[in-house]
Amino acid sequence: MLIARLIAEPDHLSTRLEAAKAEMEKAGVRIASAAMLDFCGQTMEIDSPDDNAEALRASLDAHFSPSDGLVCAEEPVVPRVFISDMDSTMIGQECIDELADFAGLRDRIAAITERAMQGELDFEQALRERVGLLEGLSIDAIDECLAGRIHPMPGSKVLVETLKKLGCRTILVTGGFHHFADPVAERLGFEHVVGNRLEVTGGKLSGELAGPVVDSSVKKATLLEEVAAAGEGATSLATGDGANDIPMLQAATYGIAYRAKPKARAAANGWIDRGDLTSVLRLLGIPEKDWVR
Repeated sequence: MLIARLIAEPDHLSTRLEAAKAEMEKAGVRIASAAMLDFCGQTMEIDSPDDNAEALRASLDAHFSPSDGLVCAEEPVVPRVFISDMDSTMIGQECIDELADFAGLRDRIAAITERAMQGELDFEQALRERVGLLEGLSIDAIDECLAGRIHPMPGSKVLVETLKKLGCRTILVTGGFHHFADPVAERLGFEHVVGNRLEVTGGKLSGELAGPVVDSSVKKATLLEEVAAAGEGATSLATGDGANDIPMLQAATYGIAYRAKPKARAAANGWIDRGDLTSVLRLLGIPEKDWVR
């Protein structure tokens, strides 16, 4: 059994459904029903008695892009655990790229960041290389960067606060740095933060990290630990955009790739390509009357 929830352009939902259903059935994906969810406007639910999620997603992409969607084996519920990446997911920036601008190294460091997020470079090696290039930068640049350049993604605070209100534990886990993640988490309402630490000596960055590296394996391990602590049968939600988020996205009950790199999008069972982060609430079936604005 597959349940797909889809948010797309309204005229696409009404005019392209029959063609999409025909294509799905040719690929061996039968459609039991397709209807708009009355309690969650803008969202269509498509039910299939088959389990070919790959073919179902391919048809949805072919006929409804750009869209937001989620494909799972059971009707979605409010998760007990929500864990999210920070850079380019909860905030609209890559913090290390913005910080690099203060050192006159933005283009050089941003190029390494992009390759790492695409999965073309080893994450830890790429992180240490970029941090090394920032040696000697005053920590005052971090405060200036936070104040002037770091902005939440649309819908991020509504998503976090709504899930918290509904009993979900919220964790921000990042391959970035506590200097940024701690204030971002406080602003958005996350209850716990896992991230890397920049070593500071004499008020300046030393070019080294303090402590172990938070990478893709740590992100996944954090998710699994939080789910275990939540108790038997606990469901989980993860959001992310880059290659280092893939294990976390795959381990979650609902792994939603937010405006993501191709590898991350393909690995997740949900995607946000069209709307803002409140689309996650719609895909989970949480009506707007229950949102925390």
